[in-house]
Amino acid sequence: MDHTHEYPIKDVSLIELRDRLAEFAKVRGWEQFHSPRNLLLALVGEVGELSEIFQWRGEVAKGLPNWSSSDKEHLEEEISDVLLYLVQLADVCGLDLGRAALTKIVKNARKYPACSCPSSSLTDN
Repeated sequence: MDHTHEYPIKDVSLIELRDRLAEFAKVRGWEQFHSPRNLLLALVGEVGELSEIFQWRGEVAKGLPNWSSSDKEHLEEEISDVLLYLVQLADVCGLDLGRAALTKIVKNARKYPACSCPSSSLTDN
């Protein structure tokens, strides 16, 4: 389903998502329920729903070439739910998720330096 009529295609920042989510919760009076624990439990629930989509499919090709548009839309919705709860959790905990993610990439690059190994060696056995 094409939702571009609702939200024009553009790069969306984590800050914009955070602010929209905070406003969404505020106008509904939901922020009182958005403790770190509650948001984490909601996030775990959404990850479970996301997992169910893949549960019995076996390996899935990149780009999901054999999936129907409705299956892709369902996946898009569940991935979005996971992202939105993660953004809310970071916000309620007072964390800068974008900065933290970039810092983690740098730490991972130091921990796991690039090797000159051919990539096929990872699958050869």
